[in-house]
Amino acid sequence: MSEINEEDWFIPPVKYEYLDHTADVQIHAWGDSLQEAFEQCANAMYGYMTEIEYVEMKETQEIEAEGDDLLGLLFHFLDECLFLFSAEPFFIARKVQILEFDRENFKIKARGFGETFELGKHPQGTEVKAITYSNMQVHEDKNELFVIIDI
Repeated sequence: MSEINEEDWFIPPVKYEYLDHTADVQIHAWGDSLQEAFEQCANAMYGYMTEIEYVEMKETQEIEAEGDDLLGLLFHFLDECLFLFSAEPFFIARKVQILEFDRENFKIKARGFGETFELGKHPQGTEVKAITYSNMQVHEDKNELFVIIDI
């Protein structure tokens, strides 16, 4: 955990949407870069779990992930974000910022800005059970992602 600097308080614009999918939900995220699309996808997942405007950026959590390709990297990145929420300290991020995005070795180092999830303070959204590979898409040319999350 590290201190939050003044420039970290910036909340990025929303560049994602939720698409209906049979018994699940599909996240469609995009950005000016593939890195930003990955950040937006993580933000979208956390936003589906609660009304994100109630989450204060009081602390940070480090997130590291790696994969064998971009699909695997996206899967493991979101899975690590979900693990932070599902286990101690039950951390929910208001925003996720990627600090290192290695597209050649498929590694990410990121930081989540948020706090411990508390019922009563944070409206309970839909529980995300897992990230899936089902119909996962990474469009590098458009900096666009599609991910189905199991709810």
